[in-house]
Amino acid sequence: MKKHLLMLAIASTCFIGAQAGAMTKDEYKVAKEKIEADHKVAKAQCDTMKDNAKDVCNKEADGNQKVAKAELEQAYKPTAAHQRKVAEEKVDMAYEVAKEKCDDQTGDAKDACVKQAKADEAKGKADIKAMKKM
Repeated sequence: MKKHLLMLAIASTCFIGAQAGAMTKDEYKVAKEKIEADHKVAKAQCDTMKDNAKDVCNKEADGNQKVAKAELEQAYKPTAAHQRKVAEEKVDMAYEVAKEKCDDQTGDAKDACVKQAKADEAKGKADIKAMKKM
């Protein structure tokens, strides 16, 4: 299941990456519709799961959609701000998914997991802040 979602995300990224040249408004619209369709497929697959696995799947699906949309904007109108937005969405997605995965654990292991997720998020945000200074 996770491999399938990962493949969808990679395929979407490759599709958007291939469009990195001068993207027309029609190409942009088609790509945006594809992102929405991919998101619906991913959410439908999440509905077959239960408990925390379903929650993790939904976070991944939502995060992949946000990242794909940010990458599409970057491909359509490349700017430093859009590039930072892509990085921000990736950091947010990684944090949300990691935090949700921590719910499978209990006690000290859960606390350590959440602490690590927050540390990774802080590092990602620091990297993004450094991008702004460039």
